Amino acid sequence: MEKLQAARLANVPRHVAIIMDGNNRWAKKRLLPGVAGHKAGVDAVRAVIEVCAEAGVEVLTLFAFSSENWQRPAEEVSALMELFLTALRREVRRLSANGIRLRIIGDRSRFHPELQAAMVKAEAATAEHSRFTLQIAANYGGQWDITQAARRLAEGVQEGRLRPDDITPEALQGQLVTAGLPLPDLCIRTGGEHRISNFLLWQLAYSELYFSDLLWPDFKQEAMQKALASFATRQRRFGKTSEQVEAEARAQC
Repeated sequence: MEKLQAARLANVPRHVAIIMDGNNRWAKKRLLPGVAGHKAGVDAVRAVIEVCAEAGVEVLTLFAFSSENWQRPAEEVSALMELFLTALRREVRRLSANGIRLRIIGDRSRFHPELQAAMVKAEAATAEHSRFTLQIAANYGGQWDITQAARRLAEGVQEGRLRPDDITPEALQGQLVTAGLPLPDLCIRTGGEHRISNFLLWQLAYSELYFSDLLWPDFKQEAMQKALASFATRQRRFGKTSEQVEAEARAQC
């Protein structure tokens, strides 16, 4: 455990993004309804927030509900919405007490007005905190995010505020729902699947990927520490050679 802690402190990601996969399978293994797995997953969320905040991570983004998840059985979707509403109301005081700012990213238009109002209230209650930012991606899809960003830029051109030449990668990135925050350094997916499933497609371009076979409710403190330790051992080159990266690191010492 000491080696894990030393490794993760040496190189901590500013922004961690997580695809929380495996709640349903966790429940099925225990002959429980699917919503039981989602409820158990809330404990894993708390554990991961604790580890990330203590390690010095600045932003944690959790993929809670994708734009494709509406295709799930209606009773499961309904239970998820109720769980989301309950969690917002119950957890906001805990987040605020720990200096955590909550942001919810995604297309909110499809949610019930009561849930939309709870989102606004929870964000407002934590807006002044700066120790740590927790982002919940709800009704979010990476393709939707890029499309809405492109649409805003197109509107700017149509209105004469922008020229086509003004549309740069930086300009488009500035219209994404994560604008103003560091890009994810580390993306974690639990549940044994090895894909990113339409999550933060633009933002993950240079992220380190970490896959765990653990189902999300079982991904607790030690598992999160291992993921951070793995990140700390990786050399991020961004197109440069290892020699260039090492020379830059020496120059900064």
